[in-house]
Amino acid sequence: MIEVAIVEDSQATREGLETIINLSPDCRCVCAVDTAEEALRMFPKHRPAVVLMDIQLPGRSGIECVAQLKRLLPKVMVIMVTVYEDPDRIFSALRAGASGYILKRASLDQVVAAIRDLQQGAVPMSGEIARKVIAYFQNQTSTVNELEELSLRERGVLELVAHGFANKEIAERLGVTIEAVRWHLKHIYHKLHVHSRTEAALKFHSPK
Repeated sequence: MIEVAIVEDSQATREGLETIINLSPDCRCVCAVDTAEEALRMFPKHRPAVVLMDIQLPGRSGIECVAQLKRLLPKVMVIMVTVYEDPDRIFSALRAGASGYILKRASLDQVVAAIRDLQQGAVPMSGEIARKVIAYFQNQTSTVNELEELSLRERGVLELVAHGFANKEIAERLGVTIEAVRWHLKHIYHKLHVHSRTEAALKFHSPK
């Protein structure tokens, strides 16, 4: 039996999730609350195997709750169930310790299937979310490949640009002329497919 807990501030959604979980032959809802604070207080007593977590909660956010819950219950697995599908929220949730991320428009049956998948070692994600994750890592790989195209001197110039140095300061640090710095920047922009210092700096920082 998979013991499940729910953090959801919408009563209708919370009750719907609780009902479908309890109707499933291999799942049981052991606790359902509407705030992160209640979750952090109640879940250590119930010790659920899986938590369904909303992101937008009154008071402390679901992402904050995941991070703190993982410290209290290191083995608990959390699935974010949310309307949000922007990359920042997705990766913040995953970095906080979430094991899956599905959208609220998923059917209740799909939510139960995600719980089972998680227990079997899979990483449940809605199709839209999976595509965003793949696109993110493809972009990261592309950026790393572009940086590898830079010469050692160009890398040196880019690093100083990324740390906020002006062309004159870069020239002084590297012992070259300002014209040489501009020439290197022109080639850096071309190789990284960017058009400004800010875009180049972002490329430098993105694989870190």
